[in-house]
Amino acid sequence: MSSLPLNTGLFFEDFQPGQKAVSAGRTITDHDIATFAGLSGDFNQIHTDAEFARSTPFGQRIAHGLLGLSIASGLAVQTGVLGANVIAFREVGEWKFVKPIFIGDTVHVEMEITETKALPRLGGGSVTLRILVNNQSNQTTMKGLWTVLVKNRSL
Repeated sequence: MSSLPLNTGLFFEDFQPGQKAVSAGRTITDHDIATFAGLSGDFNQIHTDAEFARSTPFGQRIAHGLLGLSIASGLAVQTGVLGANVIAFREVGEWKFVKPIFIGDTVHVEMEITETKALPRLGGGSVTLRILVNNQSNQTTMKGLWTVLVKNRSL
């Protein structure tokens, strides 16, 4: 299996099934959770109330699942694989929130290209990636498929 080069500006023609890339890590902070709660309006106590969270099966506050998904998107972009040539983020499929992300966890993204499909009318094609969001112990916290539209080199 070949690996994707971690540079910017990949075009549709550069993607092949089986290619992989791994992002850098990012540590989740209390500030991340508070900021996301304010931005999204999701102030569920499991995220924002330490006393309440102690009484849950997790025993502590957890990050919003959609915060984890958003951070994963940013980490994937930072690899350069999904750079400026992405036309649109088209779909999140078969997404599963497997384990909680706690304050202090460091997550990274593992991506594998699973499918490409030329879409000439769009001037590019569809690229499907299998995504794993893993913590510092390499446990998967969430996983699924992303589909992005990527432009051709000729545009």
